[in-house]
Amino acid sequence: MAVVTELAAGLRSFSRAGVLLTETYGDDEIPPGGAGITMAPWANRVEDGQWLLDGKKQQLDITEVSRNNASHGLLRNTGYTPLGQSEHSVSLEATIFPQHGYPFLARHRVDYQLTEDLGLRVRQTLANDSAAPAPFVLGAHPYLRLGDTPVEDLVLTVAAGTRLVTDERLIPRSSAPVEGDADFRSGGRVADLAIDVALTDLRYEAGKARHVLAAADGSQVALWQDESCRYVHIYVSTVYPGRTRAVAVEPMTGPANAFNSGDGLRWLPAGESFSMEWGIDYVPATGRR
Repeated sequence: MAVVTELAAGLRSFSRAGVLLTETYGDDEIPPGGAGITMAPWANRVEDGQWLLDGKKQQLDITEVSRNNASHGLLRNTGYTPLGQSEHSVSLEATIFPQHGYPFLARHRVDYQLTEDLGLRVRQTLANDSAAPAPFVLGAHPYLRLGDTPVEDLVLTVAAGTRLVTDERLIPRSSAPVEGDADFRSGGRVADLAIDVALTDLRYEAGKARHVLAAADGSQVALWQDESCRYVHIYVSTVYPGRTRAVAVEPMTGPANAFNSGDGLRWLPAGESFSMEWGIDYVPATGRR
């Protein structure tokens, strides 16, 4: 079962076979730590909320005041319009209107679908209704869990070869091969992790990169992303309400500050659209789905 919100087209909870696979929150609560929200037309952060368009400075609203950044796009506090739903799917859409810092007209659509193999598939589509190409990065912000198994006891595996090195404001300044606390290729116990890092050079198999949280009994929850998503952000929170640890696994088409660095940044031609896909899979302890 999936609970999807109109606010930010967010995934408030997802469970299969009676096992809760994402962190959740109450009906009357703001998504803590951006839990489950989708992000457009950028993911993560824009330094000082500033970037250049044809040589002219653009100024976005500062939404992460503590670090003076524009954070998590323009639709985090927007209600999406439901386009339709069935027993196993729902579609929502919101408009990004031209505004200071982003003078483009675009639509962000999110399609959720439960799959027969105990999974969830999500498609995010950006359509450019402007007369000029529009820059963008798409992303999502789910926190994974594995039922009632303490998150600290889970092992996180991410097959990534490169990490982005950030400053104190979490703005990437360089990149480096993964090593130490940022190397999850062989798995790392969540209790030992205190990280907020973007990873790239992901390993794709059959068109998907998979990031896995596994329990000692062999059960797993995995977030996968398609090849249009070349980055994943891993954040282990120690402030998620009611949890001593919470693990955000964020698929992104580009990293923080892409509007300035150009890394992962795409320009969507006028009248065209772009889609990315990601999803969550559950593997019970028996190994059978």
